[in-house]
Amino acid sequence: MNDHQRQFEALLQEHRGIVFKVASVYAHGREDRNDLAQEIAVQLWRSFPGFDAARAKFSTWMYRVALNVAISHVRRARREQRLEPLDAVHLELPGEADVSQPDERLVALYAFVGQLDPLNRALILLYLEDRSYGEIAQVLGISETNVATKIGRIKQKLRGQMTAAAITGA
Repeated sequence: MNDHQRQFEALLQEHRGIVFKVASVYAHGREDRNDLAQEIAVQLWRSFPGFDAARAKFSTWMYRVALNVAISHVRRARREQRLEPLDAVHLELPGEADVSQPDERLVALYAFVGQLDPLNRALILLYLEDRSYGEIAQVLGISETNVATKIGRIKQKLRGQMTAAAITGA
């Protein structure tokens, strides 16, 4: 194993949670999530020679690659008509204990996130990961102002949906 490969494997191991989070938000069913995680890892390896630490943190670059692979995956899945709504089972990450009693608010949040288009889903995933607007903008290739505007709109829409659900008891 050469130094390049060792460096990649160490970075991938350190940030593997990113791969699993992206896969769990964009893929449905354990097998599909595992396939997407593997597809992301392969693309990360292929793209690694182009990674430039002077231009971005590894995690930022990794999110960009992972989200691009995931969005392509969603587009393929739509063509195949295999989409299903995001639910509590999608909160599971490979290798983690099963969620026995997920918080209802968290389930509702993930259901809302699952209804978003792929770009807004990526944006809110990064936001929920406490990424800065600058890092989100860099990952998604949009301006920080656009990030702030989109997050504001998503929050407003979410508040409306959560209020409506509370009123109707749904």
